[in-house]
Amino acid sequence: MPVTQYKKAEKEFADRLGSWLRRVWSSLLAFFRLVVQKGRQRFTVMLIPHSEKKIFNFQISFFTLVFVTFTLSVVLVGFVVLATHFTTTNEQYTQADRRSQEYAATLSSFKDEIAIIRKLSKSFKTNMDGVLGTIGSGAWTASGQGGPIPAASEVIEEAAAGELREISELRGISSLIRNSIEPLSEIRSVLETYQDWVDDAPTLWPLKGPYGNITTLFGWTIHPFTGQGYLHTGVDIAWPAGVPVVTTANGKVTQVGYSSQLGNYVQVNHKHGFVTKYAHLSASIVGIGQEVSRGTVIGYLGNTGLSTGPHLHYEVRLGIDYQDPMVYMQIKPALAAVKRDGRNGQ
Repeated sequence: MPVTQYKKAEKEFADRLGSWLRRVWSSLLAFFRLVVQKGRQRFTVMLIPHSEKKIFNFQISFFTLVFVTFTLSVVLVGFVVLATHFTTTNEQYTQADRRSQEYAATLSSFKDEIAIIRKLSKSFKTNMDGVLGTIGSGAWTASGQGGPIPAASEVIEEAAAGELREISELRGISSLIRNSIEPLSEIRSVLETYQDWVDDAPTLWPLKGPYGNITTLFGWTIHPFTGQGYLHTGVDIAWPAGVPVVTTANGKVTQVGYSSQLGNYVQVNHKHGFVTKYAHLSASIVGIGQEVSRGTVIGYLGNTGLSTGPHLHYEVRLGIDYQDPMVYMQIKPALAAVKRDGRNGQ
């Protein structure tokens, strides 16, 4: 393209652009003049009272009216937004306050329960120490520490500053429970051993069921026939004839016989050197050498031998020494009241 034509096209484009910009500028000026003209127009506002008082009127420009309307709209919208926000915030605060009160009540209850548990833990530790001392286990020591298990209050005193007291108490109680596992296992072992001993020691009531009145205790007493003092080597339990007599521990029958003094009798040997004898039976139903379990019926209460009435003469020996059967009896029925003045049996 020749340079002259390029220059000519450039000049035409510039003229057209300038003409368009002038028209746009003229339109904008005309619009602003119209706005200013309209804005300067005044409106008269009249307030006419119902009474005959003077009418109040004032003039206001369009611009002022638009500004006042806009301002009132902004204020109204702002008020609505603030009121809504205040209502929402107040409701949230109310809910938070309610939850806070509930948490406070729960915390108070929690603290009360912790206080009760703390007292129980102290009592538990005291009783545990007593039980372990009774069974000969020595002092209650913390596993791996070689010293006494601290009470919950002692652990609390050593807690870090600022730590919740209740958390420290719970840690102390947790330590107490954790370190009680081994002593409790030891107690369980002792109780299992004791249960085995109970099964093998004469601790059962020798009459089947809650029957019998103890008429003569173990020890020195007056013989009902001779009137002389003598050592009564067992206890006499009176009751109508025919009540089943049971062995008071696991054992083996070593004697079944009759004597003028004891009448029909059965003797059973037990572990740990215990020997029991059941006399004045109406009949025996076991034989020598027979293994019997605790509570096995071996005969029936009677009135045989030297006797003043139906009763069971029951003896316990440890080796060759006579023992008071009442020391070993684990069960004493309510009907088995001691009649110290009775003379129902020898």
